[in-house]
Amino acid sequence: MTKKQSQYITIAGVRLKPVVWLAIVAVVAIVWAMQHNAGAPVSRALTPSPTWTAASAAPTVDASQPTAAQAPTATEAPAYLDGLPTMQLVELPIQALDVLELIGRDGPFPYRQDDGVFQNREGLLPAQSSGYYHEYTVETPGASDRGARRIVTGSGGEIYYTDDHYASFRRVIE
Repeated sequence: MTKKQSQYITIAGVRLKPVVWLAIVAVVAIVWAMQHNAGAPVSRALTPSPTWTAASAAPTVDASQPTAAQAPTATEAPAYLDGLPTMQLVELPIQALDVLELIGRDGPFPYRQDDGVFQNREGLLPAQSSGYYHEYTVETPGASDRGARRIVTGSGGEIYYTDDHYASFRRVIE
């Protein structure tokens, strides 16, 4: 087995990189959760209902109960990671998800520059050795050229997205 082959996981005859399998699992989990929670009541238990007292005829709130604003959320993502703002995988444009699928299959890529080494000349991504980052074009509908959108991946499985041709990045989290 070559080093290139060992970077893939094959499930049900489909050979993809681990980061793409993770992305697929995350999307499936999110879709499943959305479908199974569609009929669930909105968390009214977290918001106390006012109670009326006959003496004051004014509403009072039980302060011992947390409000929705105070309650922690289980799916709260960090706002920043690697010193960059974050975004959820499901927030990526559909064309970026297509690129992640191609990355998982190791191509073929539509542009010769895709899967090329990203040098991080702007210094916006965490400092790493040369060859750590690779870039991929995310097609922009209506653009006559490659456009400004890119996915940059790190050898450690990191995914970064830019929609302004490297002027800024967001760390993609699942």
